[in-house]
Amino acid sequence: MTDDEPPWLSPDELKTWLTLFSLLVRLPGALDSQLQRDAGMNLFEYSLLAGLSEAPDRQMRMSLLADISQGSLPRLSQAIGRLEKRGWVRRSPDPDDGRYTLATLTDEGLEKVLATAPGHVTEVRRLIFDPLTKAQPRQLHDIGGRIMRTIDPDGPYPGDRPY
Repeated sequence: MTDDEPPWLSPDELKTWLTLFSLLVRLPGALDSQLQRDAGMNLFEYSLLAGLSEAPDRQMRMSLLADISQGSLPRLSQAIGRLEKRGWVRRSPDPDDGRYTLATLTDEGLEKVLATAPGHVTEVRRLIFDPLTKAQPRQLHDIGGRIMRTIDPDGPYPGDRPY
């Protein structure tokens, strides 16, 4: 290796990377399929409803919701528009600062989250936790946390929230 070459992955690192990459690509699709089939929404839409369900007064500024969901404002706006048409979310100006828009989970939206959550949790358990040993969930949490803090040292990390 010359000085200007990157430090190439070892064979074991390459196998680990390819496995992680496959997981990152395929897991969202598997979760999306279950939600589409059972609840008529995609994973991104469900994550928005679930996030709003945990927010104070079930509302959040759209800009913060975009940050949390890792969606661009245009993607978020389109998804919120679809959820509004179903009566699950309502948009309104932020009374504290009219430059911002609030997204609020409606009572019907909360009912949808509560009805959808059991099937989603069952699929998460089936795909992620059931194949693991008793010690591996904690290891996965620790590994994921290390990677997340490297990607975004100052950003929010939902895995650190107390439950």
